[in-house]
Amino acid sequence: MISRSARPSENLLEELQAALSHGTVARRVETLRRVTDLFVGNAVDYSDDHIRVFDDVFQCLIEQIETSARTLLADRLAPIAAAPPKIIRTLALDEVIEVAGPVLSKSERLDEATLIEIARTRGQAHLKAISLRRVLSEALTDVLVTRGNEEVVQSTVSNPGAQLSEVSLTDLVTRAERDDDLATCIGLRPDLPRHHYLRLVAKASLSVRRKLEAAHPELAEEVSSVVQEAAQRVRAAAMTRQTEMARALVKSLHEDGRLNEVQVAAFADQGKFDETNAGLAALAGVAVETAENMMIESRTEGVMILAKVAGMSWASVRAIIAMREKLSGDSQTDMLTLRDTYEALRSSTAQQVLRFHRMQHSTTPAA
Repeated sequence: MISRSARPSENLLEELQAALSHGTVARRVETLRRVTDLFVGNAVDYSDDHIRVFDDVFQCLIEQIETSARTLLADRLAPIAAAPPKIIRTLALDEVIEVAGPVLSKSERLDEATLIEIARTRGQAHLKAISLRRVLSEALTDVLVTRGNEEVVQSTVSNPGAQLSEVSLTDLVTRAERDDDLATCIGLRPDLPRHHYLRLVAKASLSVRRKLEAAHPELAEEVSSVVQEAAQRVRAAAMTRQTEMARALVKSLHEDGRLNEVQVAAFADQGKFDETNAGLAALAGVAVETAENMMIESRTEGVMILAKVAGMSWASVRAIIAMREKLSGDSQTDMLTLRDTYEALRSSTAQQVLRFHRMQHSTTPAA
C-alpha cells in the first residue's frame, strides 16, 4: 500500500514531466511553487526516500529558472532542518547572494565541507551570510577571519555562536590595536581567554592615553593615572573563576613551601598563564597585579626583571618567555641574545626597576 505522503510526490513527478515537456518558464515556476508548498506543509512526515524524491524534483525545476523563483525557494527551504540536501547545496553555491544568502545563514542541512568551500571561494557577501549562522566552528571562523573584510570579521566576532580558535584570537587581538570597533566586539565576548583580554586592554589603554594626551597635554599626568586606574578596574572585573582558582592554588603551594622555579616553569610549559604569573609574583615578592602588568605590557624585560629578583635560572625564564610568545602571537625573539641580557642583568638593578614598577602601579590620582 502506498503511503499518503508518497502518493503526492509520485503525482508531482508526472506533473514535473509535463512541465518540462512544455518548456515554459511560467509552467516550471508554478510547478515549483506547488512542489514547495507540498514539501513545506508535510516536511516532518517525510522519510529519507521521500526527501530524495523531492530533491530530484527541485533539481529539475530550478534549471533555467529566474532568480526571483530561486530566491523564494531558498527563503522557504532554509529554515527547514530536513530540507533536501542536494538542492540546499545547489542554492548555497549560487553566485547570486539573494539566492545563496538565506541558505548560508540559516540552513542546518549544509555540511561543514560545503560551508568552508564557499567561504574560501565566494565573495564578501557570501562570507557575511555565513557569519550570521547560529553556530560557527573554529575551522569555519578561521576562514572568515582570514578572508573576510572588516564587516565580515566584526559580524563573526559579534556572533555568540562563533567558536574562535587560538590562531584567530591572536590575529584578531593584533588587528584590534588599530580598530576600536573590533576591540570592543572582541572585548565583549564572554568566552575570551583572560590572556587575550588583558593584552587587548593593555593595548587599548595605551591608544586611549595617546589620544587624550594629544588633545589635552596640560592634563597628561592626570590622564595617565586615570587611564591606568581604569585599566586596573577592567582587569579586576575580568577576573574569572579559573583565575581565582589558579591564584588560590599558587598561594597554597607558596604557603606550604612547595612553590619553586621548577613548578613555575612547569606551569609555563603547560601554557598556564594565571598560574605562571601568580607563581612568578610570589617568588619575586610582589603583588600579582604588579607582575601581571609587567607580563602583559612589556615584551620581555618585565619577565626578566621579576625572574632576576626571584633568583630564577635562565632555563625557567626561557620557558616563561616562550609561553608569552605563544599566547600573544608575538614573533619569536632571539633567545641567545635574551640569555646574554638576562645573565648580565644585576640583581640590584632588577630590584631598583621593580621598585619603580611598584611605585608606578600603586600611585592613585590626587583627590
